[in-house]
Amino acid sequence: MLRLRPFKISDIPYLLDWAKEERIFTMWCANQFSYPLTAEQLMEYRETYDKEENAWSFTAIDETGTPAGHLLMRNADYEKDSIHFGFIIMNPDIRGKGYGKEMVGLAVNYAFEILKVKKVTLVVFAPNTAAHSCYKAVGFTDVRLREEPFLYKEETWHLYDMEIQNKA
Repeated sequence: MLRLRPFKISDIPYLLDWAKEERIFTMWCANQFSYPLTAEQLMEYRETYDKEENAWSFTAIDETGTPAGHLLMRNADYEKDSIHFGFIIMNPDIRGKGYGKEMVGLAVNYAFEILKVKKVTLVVFAPNTAAHSCYKAVGFTDVRLREEPFLYKEETWHLYDMEIQNKA
């Protein structure tokens, strides 16, 4: 069982540990951070979003209180009743066990029940099939496959724009 709580400075070592492999790191941040990830970059990230009134960063913790995942909610638009999720990452030791689905589901519930938005959006790289499947399992649907690619080394990645709407 996971719980969501605000991202704290004490979570930084966990994120550093989860983002060690360069390809996974790039799928996580789309070059918004430089590789290898550093504590200084994460401190700046935290400070930036702590000042942003329409963004919140969260850590998913397990039943022992140990961080298991992270995500950012940003670009809250109360006129359009929407918010965007990004920087979604899980502890690689627990991937494939349903925790990502649980964390994203908790975040969607927070967005719908607490923030009262009607739509949540996110973007996922097409080669990140595990994450794409996870988001679909939560209820996100593909809105479009972007034509402009993202280049990673010798690979060309396309991106899916996804969304989930509150039917209530």
